[in-house]
Amino acid sequence: MNERAIISDVAPRDGLQSIGPFVPTETKIAIVRALHAAGIRRMEIGSFVSPRAVPQMADTGEVLKAALELPGLESTVLVPNRKGFELAAKSGAQRLGLFMSATESHNRSNLNRTREESFADLAAIVRDSKAAGLLVRFNLSTVFHCPFEGVVPEDEALGWVERIVALDPGMEIALADTTGNASPDQVRRMFERAHHLWGERFAFHGHDTYGMGVANVSAAWEAGVRIFDSAAGGLGGCPFAPGATGNVATEDVVWLFRRMGVETGIDWNRLLEAADIAAAVPGGTPGGRLRGVPAVRRAA
Repeated sequence: MNERAIISDVAPRDGLQSIGPFVPTETKIAIVRALHAAGIRRMEIGSFVSPRAVPQMADTGEVLKAALELPGLESTVLVPNRKGFELAAKSGAQRLGLFMSATESHNRSNLNRTREESFADLAAIVRDSKAAGLLVRFNLSTVFHCPFEGVVPEDEALGWVERIVALDPGMEIALADTTGNASPDQVRRMFERAHHLWGERFAFHGHDTYGMGVANVSAAWEAGVRIFDSAAGGLGGCPFAPGATGNVATEDVVWLFRRMGVETGIDWNRLLEAADIAAAVPGGTPGGRLRGVPAVRRAA
């Protein structure tokens, strides 16, 4: 039996959050439905953040309501603080995505807090989420490279991973290449060390700023990772990480796994249709390499 990769598409949240013109709620819901039709069963559909800070996410509650109607879809919403947690819990989210940065500069830029302040707040949310029976994923940003501090020392990043693991031994943790500047050897080494210390409970969130997104996915797979974030159409970028561009494209990642004989459960042709919808969003900057390749479009 072939091994299986789990794809969590983040286009509805990470793919859209940096776009200036407001994307109509109907368009966001159309992307979610198209991805679901393609076989995506994990999706990051929005974030409960301040609409002043990220106006694009002001309609997350409405998008989540539509997503919850889709059979078999696990919907994740990002929450940065206590207020976001309370909104998400009331809205029926199935999984909460908590996040902070491995570097002080990016955490202050992204969350206007020190790392210690973020960690204290998120630790309490992990505890309360468990009590409420909510699934939680803890996302650690700038694990490999920071737009302000450069390459992140591995021991520093792993020190924060150790503290996060201690909050809940069974919690999924995503290590994020926020700027897309990680190298495959760095990705492989970090995940090998993390797996050796804490087991295979990690996900990889990659960007493609420097064209190494798919190579980094491959390196993470070889290191034992089986859960991958990606965005249809290669949309995305962190508004608080200067220079960071789109997420690694879901279609590129799925094609990689197809060629490797790894199951994803995703319908290729329908995925391309969903990627086309995402890439056509006004104001977006699509990425990825496969949508325009005729031979790929003809692949069954």
